[in-house]
Amino acid sequence: MALKGTLKDFGIADIFQLIGHQTKTGVLHLSAKEEEVHIAFSNGSIVRADSSSRRKRDLLGTMLLNAGMLTQKQLDDALEVQRRTLQRLGDILIEKRFINGEQLKEMYQLQVSETIYRLFGWKSGNYEFEQGAVEFDPAIVAPIRSESVLMEGFRRVDEWPAIRKIIGSTAMTFVRLAPPPAGLSSASGPEADAELDAALGISGGKGHGEFASLGRNERRVFRLADPGRTVQQIIDLARLGEFESCKALLNLVNTGKLQPVQPETREKGELGFAGKSLREHATSIVARLGMTAVVVVVITGLAYLLNVQEVASGGGVRMFADRSAQHLVAGTELRRIDAALAVFRLETGAFPEKLEELETAGLLPERDLRYPFSKPYFYRRSGSQSYVLLPPIQ
Repeated sequence: MALKGTLKDFGIADIFQLIGHQTKTGVLHLSAKEEEVHIAFSNGSIVRADSSSRRKRDLLGTMLLNAGMLTQKQLDDALEVQRRTLQRLGDILIEKRFINGEQLKEMYQLQVSETIYRLFGWKSGNYEFEQGAVEFDPAIVAPIRSESVLMEGFRRVDEWPAIRKIIGSTAMTFVRLAPPPAGLSSASGPEADAELDAALGISGGKGHGEFASLGRNERRVFRLADPGRTVQQIIDLARLGEFESCKALLNLVNTGKLQPVQPETREKGELGFAGKSLREHATSIVARLGMTAVVVVVITGLAYLLNVQEVASGGGVRMFADRSAQHLVAGTELRRIDAALAVFRLETGAFPEKLEELETAGLLPERDLRYPFSKPYFYRRSGSQSYVLLPPIQ
């Protein structure tokens, strides 16, 4: 099967579907900019995923270390043996009894799945499928069907935007609004789930009380959300992957179990899920504010020539008498207020209770909260992370 081209012509989903449908065996090579990913298929199912530019934290040894399954000394000893013998790191770790086979299988599957699902964010690049025999170890590899990858990939693409609105930074921490059971440790991993369920009075997935309605992922993440522990640390310890951990955190926030705490500072170059630092976001928003202000001035000048009236009680503020001119300018003014609200959220971690807080924060003057109308804009905060903003009823 000759399969080669660009992702603009034939997307990731189409490629996976074709290979899975025809139960092909071989390696799919993908490249975009400086990144290369190689996906091995056996009879249409994925058995391996390697990235030539894999981040240090995504390396198997680092994942095991961050998950609390290895100590730094154990990892260093294993890496030293690997340099001398060229054995696979996983084999060395099992041979030294630092981890067992089930733990290795769990982390290997997580590494593969995290590599695969990041591909669904690729919009451009090249691909080539090379048929041929593929070797893999059935003891640590559970083949992943292409159909299940497609369904899960599309689900993640659909749900990530909603998650990022609340869980917007890997440096974010949380405050527990619901206290954990007394004496419960914050151990990580599936082996600790039974302890948590017993402490919460949950048996067979059923129980009583405020935690009984939570899924296993939410319960595992809740026990890890100690004060000061970041999103990234929770992801590492939960062993659920970035998406599932963040979705569990979102559910815990929405059900009132956790309250997010925005990071006060960010290390240089650190990126959140959206791919930009807070400094970059703030710079972008300020730039949009400036551009919007220019547009408002231009539109205001044009509308002024059409029809304006003096408002005696407005302290010299000019309001538009013509309804069409009002709504023309209001569209731009609403975008300006939206941008100011975004800056306010970046600085405080939540949207304001009232629009007047934008004036107090020095983001907008009072007149801009009603311009070009005599009445103020309608604003209502829906929780701390969303709001409704509309022109006043005329």
